[in-house]
Amino acid sequence: MSRWVERRGVRVWRSLNQSEASSFVVAVLLAMMLVGCGGGGSNPEPIVITSPPVTPPPPSPEPPTSSAQPCENGQADEFACQAISLRSQVPLNELGGESGNDIWGWHDADTDREYALMGLNNGTAFVDISDPDNPVFIGRLPTQSANSAWRDIKVYQNYAYVVADQAGAHGMQVFDLTRLRDQSATQEFTADTVYGDIENTHNLAINEDTGFMYALLSNTCEAGLHMIDLSIPNNPQFAGCHMTVRTHDSQCVVYAGTDSDYVDRELCFSSNEDHFEVVDVTEKSSPMTISSLTYEQQAYIHQGWLTEDHQYFLLGDELDELIFAQATRTHVIDISDLDAPAYLYVFEHETQATDHNLYVLGNRIFQANYSVGLRVLEFDDLASEEMTEIAFFDTFPQHNDVSQTGAWSVYPYLPSGNIIVSDIQNGLFVLSLD
Repeated sequence: MSRWVERRGVRVWRSLNQSEASSFVVAVLLAMMLVGCGGGGSNPEPIVITSPPVTPPPPSPEPPTSSAQPCENGQADEFACQAISLRSQVPLNELGGESGNDIWGWHDADTDREYALMGLNNGTAFVDISDPDNPVFIGRLPTQSANSAWRDIKVYQNYAYVVADQAGAHGMQVFDLTRLRDQSATQEFTADTVYGDIENTHNLAINEDTGFMYALLSNTCEAGLHMIDLSIPNNPQFAGCHMTVRTHDSQCVVYAGTDSDYVDRELCFSSNEDHFEVVDVTEKSSPMTISSLTYEQQAYIHQGWLTEDHQYFLLGDELDELIFAQATRTHVIDISDLDAPAYLYVFEHETQATDHNLYVLGNRIFQANYSVGLRVLEFDDLASEEMTEIAFFDTFPQHNDVSQTGAWSVYPYLPSGNIIVSDIQNGLFVLSLD
């Protein structure tokens, strides 16, 4: 399924090619169908896939390291770029990890300092990026249990919440971020508390307007929405389940779109592996599925984000490039009628890389697309397919293949406008749009 190859003098792990991936996924789907048919049994045990069937590879032996470099003539040091400059890079060995995963940001409103919170295989790294050209590694929160390739971090008020998948009884670490202030030496921190009603969890979603969190693809609630009350941020409390389907990722908001039936309701827009779903979670004791949608050549509905007017949902399918596509894809869904969301079209990039996580800020989409790094799209009238790539920064110069190597995620919401990206092999990047 995979093998080591030499690329530009660096040994890297080659992921499945399109033909190999197609064969593998078809085999998995056939197996799931057979089990689903049950062979005459009444309640067969389902095959459970907690993540896409490609394991993130080990890190490159010698990832590149660079300091501030403007993007000039398509390059910032050895990184290909367009309209994005490198402010700084912190490699994994300086963060104390062997591979990277998720990333989130925190702005300390009291001190006006900015921080990157980056997931590692063995914990979470905290980096002060207030001076983006001179980041300061403050310390690390070790994993609560075993190491894991999957860690997720979200922030509510001044607290970070950290979960891990396939890491035993990890639970959810709760960490008071104000502890990062005025540190004179690198620290190894401990969690302030651990929420134990979940063990393995793949993702977190937080609605900052309501103070509710949603743990996703956990060992509870049949891997659906595990709802948590954060009204006391350092003392999370279980609030309910929506457990009709497995939910890989979600964005939960107080709805402010044009469908008058649901204005001011708390809704979750979920990527559920094999379909997109809208759920009303206003009443935590009785959440209600509003609608769901799938589309042709759906492979693994991974993650997506709303436009700020709540009219569209922009979706990434992590495996369609491996199985179907000749180009990176971003799917556009019209959600103006929540009872009947409509698939509009797919935007095809000029790259072939696998997409992973995307976020929307204004009329721009910030995408972490594995081997081609950060891509920034700008849209005008989505109904008229007015979308174009305006900038990029390739955090993974080793290759541009269809693979699960390179940029894992991006956080574009810091007040400074600086952008932080986590790269599985190459560490933390602090970037700025030119």
